[in-house]
Amino acid sequence: MTNRSEDREVIGGVDTHGATHHCAALDARTGKLLGDSEFPATAKGYAQALKWLQRYGRVEAVGVEGTGSYGAGLTRYLTSRDVVVIEVVRANRQARYLQGKSDPLDAINAARAVLAGMATTVPKTRNGNVEAIRMIQTTRRSASKARKAAINQMHGLIYSAPEPLREQLRGLNRAALVARCLRLRPTTSTQSGELTVIAKTMLRRLARRVQALDEEIEEANQQLTELVQHAAPALLQVFGAGPEAAAQLLTTAGENRDRISTEASLARLCGVAPIPASSGNTTRHRLHRGGDRRANSAIHMIIINRLRWHEPTKAYVTRRTAEGKTKSEIIRCLKRAAVRELYRALLTDLNKPAAEHEPAA
Repeated sequence: MTNRSEDREVIGGVDTHGATHHCAALDARTGKLLGDSEFPATAKGYAQALKWLQRYGRVEAVGVEGTGSYGAGLTRYLTSRDVVVIEVVRANRQARYLQGKSDPLDAINAARAVLAGMATTVPKTRNGNVEAIRMIQTTRRSASKARKAAINQMHGLIYSAPEPLREQLRGLNRAALVARCLRLRPTTSTQSGELTVIAKTMLRRLARRVQALDEEIEEANQQLTELVQHAAPALLQVFGAGPEAAAQLLTTAGENRDRISTEASLARLCGVAPIPASSGNTTRHRLHRGGDRRANSAIHMIIINRLRWHEPTKAYVTRRTAEGKTKSEIIRCLKRAAVRELYRALLTDLNKPAAEHEPAA
């Protein structure tokens, strides 16, 4: 009988959350719902979920929502068991409005997206150098935001401070302002309630915060540079690509060698693929505004560096300007051309033997 569980092909779908994951199973041939169930988001729960899916037949693929967040652990577990995992985005607003929203429905929709071929993206692996780089980038980015907020608060306090204190600190650049505020010494206790004393105390506190964040960011920069030099030496050889840009491109592409199959797919992923924008007698293209905006920003900074220091790029700009192209159009062309070079370098780094991807002891 072809309907026996050992002969059935199964497509799974998972709606992930912080504490639980809801799973659904579909018959890969008929699309019939075989069942749904909820499991804890733990190592034991991952094993139970896979065993539950295998009760219905041979698991062909599993669509997982949030493979980079709540579903990262489940994705790692399934991949280690040679189960094909497909990254699924949540249903669009119109579909959720028509069908309603619940964990079972989301799990079923994830499975149906895989079955219909609407979801085909291979999720990023989360167990190598690239994941380590992403973690450093995330914490460094939050430290940079906190430092900027602290500096803005310092300026706000100075603007409203009593005039003598304001005169002492007016016109200083960031480094000089932090150094000067670190040397502030209130003459009396803050319990006196004197405005100058309070202002000096708060400015000194904020300066200490900025100093600590400077040290944290510098340490993160050193760690990031070391990891990128080990993981992406070819990418760093691209003119204009520093450690930060290379780290962002690695994070966007992921460590999977088969995730970015073509140069065009990388361009699309980074938001630098041209799309038609013609109308009437005007024939032109523009860059689509999708993709990873941080990767787009990294490529933009590479182009800015080339515009300043790269002689072939300067010659190209001169020639295209003479043809009547605007600066924005020229930069779009340069971005797309840079992706060709970055794609080759990225493949060189990702195709290194697995042993070379391991961090140095």
